[in-house]
Amino acid sequence: MQIFVGFTLGVLVGFISYKLGALSTSGAVAASIVGGLIFGLGGIPWAALLLIFFISSSLLSRVYARRKKQLDEKFAKGSRRDYGQVFANGGLAALLVLVYWFFPDRDGLWIAFAGAMAAVNADTWGTELGVLSPSDPRLIINGNSVAKGTSGAVTLFGYLASLAGAGLIAVVAAIFTPTSPEVMIISIVIFGGLAGATIDSILGATLQGIYFCPHCSKETESSPLHHCGTETTHIRGWRWLNNDLVNFMCSLVGAGVAVSAWSLIY
Repeated sequence: MQIFVGFTLGVLVGFISYKLGALSTSGAVAASIVGGLIFGLGGIPWAALLLIFFISSSLLSRVYARRKKQLDEKFAKGSRRDYGQVFANGGLAALLVLVYWFFPDRDGLWIAFAGAMAAVNADTWGTELGVLSPSDPRLIINGNSVAKGTSGAVTLFGYLASLAGAGLIAVVAAIFTPTSPEVMIISIVIFGGLAGATIDSILGATLQGIYFCPHCSKETESSPLHHCGTETTHIRGWRWLNNDLVNFMCSLVGAGVAVSAWSLIY
């Protein structure tokens, strides 16, 4: 019954999100699968973290949309998420809940899940709110001042936003982890979340594929075509390492750091 209800809720969330413009058709299908697995196999605690991430990230993508619109040409995708973005942010979480279904006594799986969700939430909050920073961003690898929206660029405002995003997930995770001190759980999950978001920025500044649009004279993550329809030219990074894979690695690092810290302490 829990699995049936879980997949029903997953489909419902995917459909509503599609109607509200938060997901494309492929994104809604992917969200139904990921949500169904997490709702159906993980129950309320796992569902709570996923919903907090999805709802908060969808709302933030619409905050000050007009002020952020001028930066859209730099990003590979817009606020209407497709299947790649859904699996990039939730694919690892779905895999963890599948393993948890067979090994429910492994507390480390729950901590890894919380770390993964904290990482993608921290990254999303940092990206969505960081571009609103009054100060110019700096490249994370060398501190050089760069244009807003540049991959791998960070600001103090953006890092504080990432901290808040990871903190929100951490607090809720602590509520659902009554067997351990709340302060310890919150610290571990925030640590994992910030580690994942930081790796995301480092990869964006170094290895992620970045392109150039000759028509708009702008750098972009978009390939093979820019938003204007012009074919883009590869200028640095690995072509195969796109934003979706970087986001997946963000969640992977968040999960790994959180569960490693948990293992060292417990």
